[in-house]
Amino acid sequence: MDKKTLRDLDVAGQKVLVRVDFNVPFDAEGNISDDTRIRASLDTIKYLLENDAAVICMAHLGRPKGEVNPKYTLAPVAKHLGKLLGKKISFAPDCVGDVAKAAAKNLKAGQLLLLENLRFHKEEEKNDMDFAEQLASLADLYVNDGFGVSHRAHASVEGVTHFLPAAAGFLLEKEIAFVGKAVTEPLHPFAAIIGGAKVSDKIGVIENLLDKVDTLLIGGGMANTFLAAQGYKMGKSLVEEDKIELAKALLAKAEANGVNILGFLDVALRDFLGCQEFLLRGFFLVLAPSPVQQGGVVALVPFPAAREIRGQLLDECVRAFCAFRLHELLELGGRHLDVAELAVGVLGGFGRLGVGR
Repeated sequence: MDKKTLRDLDVAGQKVLVRVDFNVPFDAEGNISDDTRIRASLDTIKYLLENDAAVICMAHLGRPKGEVNPKYTLAPVAKHLGKLLGKKISFAPDCVGDVAKAAAKNLKAGQLLLLENLRFHKEEEKNDMDFAEQLASLADLYVNDGFGVSHRAHASVEGVTHFLPAAAGFLLEKEIAFVGKAVTEPLHPFAAIIGGAKVSDKIGVIENLLDKVDTLLIGGGMANTFLAAQGYKMGKSLVEEDKIELAKALLAKAEANGVNILGFLDVALRDFLGCQEFLLRGFFLVLAPSPVQQGGVVALVPFPAAREIRGQLLDECVRAFCAFRLHELLELGGRHLDVAELAVGVLGGFGRLGVGR
């Protein structure tokens, strides 16, 4: 890897500002339900602490839209991080300003500080240089270990590099090496999975992949825009209306390149079998036929109703993808095996978006 990495920095006695991806999910009780992203940066954090650096971590959580919102505080993350490391973690109730400066100034070698949610400030996502400079003023060096946010030109990702010597953390180094090899020396057949809410965030990535892959699997909210581009009625689903023509162009390019495009059909139906609206919390995923398009979709129905309609679902659903994580399905299977089996039975079955060979 020809990028400067953490090993290239002399961190002893230095304050090191580390961008991490701690955007983790919480359950209904306010507990972290999956700490994979936190654990992913532990190697970088431990290395810095063991090499006598004072570590200042910064991250975002959710989408507070540039305003302070207690729902998105990183305080629970700081507590959980302390448990994982087996040591006390300091937490600053802001990421800039006097409170952040004081917390950073008092930090000693071998100690760790987590700053409050970066996105409580609208300047973060705007890559405001004054905001970036305030962040940079807290430390002597900068390390990016937030692979999941590195495609964004935000103040904590791109802006701070204008004010501090910068390097990649171990997680970012590993991901760059893996992705780089996969793209430059791929084994065929070569398939890629891409997700996210918006097509506009991934235009360059999609166009690049269409020149390399045999199959492209599109998930998340952006799949809606591709479905809309093919004339499907998406109701109130998230669709980027101004990107429909772009989606059509990408589908045309995929067809010209012989690329198979597959999409996740993951839809919660309203007013289905007498149930007005279905939410994931408290219900179980089963498959249900779509009243508006060909193929199958995922519907959320209460378990009693699921038992009653199980037989007809098996006959009527053709292609669908169940959005449950496998371990969650297995847990569900311990309680209601018939519903779990129904869902597991279609894992890996992707709804075709109508192009490719």
